[in-house]
Amino acid sequence: MKREEKIRANLRGLTQSAPPKLAQFAQWIQDNLHQVAFNSIRGLAQLADVDSNLVTRLVRELGYGGFDAFRAEVQQIVQRTGASYGSRARALRDRSEADIYAEVISASRENMNMVTAPESIAGLDACIEPLLTARRIYVVGVRSCYSIAHYLSYVGGMAFENFQEVPSVPGAILDQMCATGPEDIVIAITYEHYSAEVVRACQVAQDCGARVLAVTDSYNSPIARNAWKVIQLPMAGPQLLPSLNSAFLAVELILAAMTARSAGAADKVSSYEDRITRFGGYTEDGGVTSR
Repeated sequence: MKREEKIRANLRGLTQSAPPKLAQFAQWIQDNLHQVAFNSIRGLAQLADVDSNLVTRLVRELGYGGFDAFRAEVQQIVQRTGASYGSRARALRDRSEADIYAEVISASRENMNMVTAPESIAGLDACIEPLLTARRIYVVGVRSCYSIAHYLSYVGGMAFENFQEVPSVPGAILDQMCATGPEDIVIAITYEHYSAEVVRACQVAQDCGARVLAVTDSYNSPIARNAWKVIQLPMAGPQLLPSLNSAFLAVELILAAMTARSAGAADKVSSYEDRITRFGGYTEDGGVTSR
């Protein structure tokens, strides 16, 4: 039985057999399951107008050791099924700032823990040498993921010759992908809802023989299915959009590891920095150089 179906089946059982208050709350959770992913015990109790102890009792009746385990499972369901951004925004309505801050911080820490787990680091590490030896590296990301793509391409371009500039004009993504080949790597970044431009870019690059490194939220992502390698991003949190902090950390780990293994990266960065400084690209203010 699938995870969500099992949870809902257990909730239905409670609505039929539990004492009235617990049964009513189980029905409310049935109707508002996605709220579990975005709330603490107290936040969920406030939304459902019940006592916090009832939340804890329900979780135990469902067979979980604690609320965090239940919420983590629902977060995976919500992430996989792609709750709308509108529903994420509505879930934040009328919650206290202190509660939201605490949940964002907690989720961010968990995301970081998952990205830095040994198996995740091993997956990242397997990409480093091929990236260093690739003829060209293209980075593709649009909308919210454009910031990650631009950062990776910009910083990568400072240190390495093979990073290509991220396209910023209409049609340029397709133009780049048509020029790829077997010696190239395309780093594609997208999550549910998956950007059509990025999915199409991967298809074109693969048709041209390029390797695709998919940076995405799920192994079921359309860019992960035929990818050379996949970096799965934990993106939990109550934010308006799925959290991108894990994506930035993954990118920074890649760049740092590539630099550590490159004989010429440091000199190339220094040369870049000297040029920008020479022509006034950095402003001196009180003895501190701002970037």
